[in-house]
Amino acid sequence: MNIFALAFALAFDAFAVAIAVGIRLGKLEKWTIFRLSFHFGFAQFGMPIIGWMAGDYLVGSIGVYAKIFAAVILAVLGGRLIWEQFKSDESMWQGDPTRGASLLVLMFATSVDALAAGFTLALIGVEILYPTIIIGVVAASMTILGLVFGRKLGLKFGKTAGIIGGLILIGLAVKTMLA
Repeated sequence: MNIFALAFALAFDAFAVAIAVGIRLGKLEKWTIFRLSFHFGFAQFGMPIIGWMAGDYLVGSIGVYAKIFAAVILAVLGGRLIWEQFKSDESMWQGDPTRGASLLVLMFATSVDALAAGFTLALIGVEILYPTIIIGVVAASMTILGLVFGRKLGLKFGKTAGIIGGLILIGLAVKTMLA
């Protein structure tokens, strides 16, 4: 039961980012949903393994910087999403956050806390494979829910939903810095 609680706690970042992406994209295709949920689930699966294997040295060396990096990324993405709501539709960025460098940045930003969780699991002597599978599946599932929820918010509330999505990302940045 503790592993499921941990998985849901780790997946909330992916859920919140997926809401923002769903708002941003508006239209969701099957491959877009698959791409984001697969990559977020994979990142949430892989980062605890890296943390578990890395041990005390890695977390002690880069732990603070990784948290700062993730917070800055989330804050910039949130600010950008809010800023775009005040631009005309013609001048808005038309890129897809579920592709390329944007996807890699989002994967890292939403799974940094999973690195620390993996390290913690190593400290308490938990075998890593079963927990990481659960963490990955829960993150992928919550990403799908976030995308669908974000799309519905975007369709109903338009630019206001974009501002809310941006504020969610900025809130996650603050949470990351305070955690």
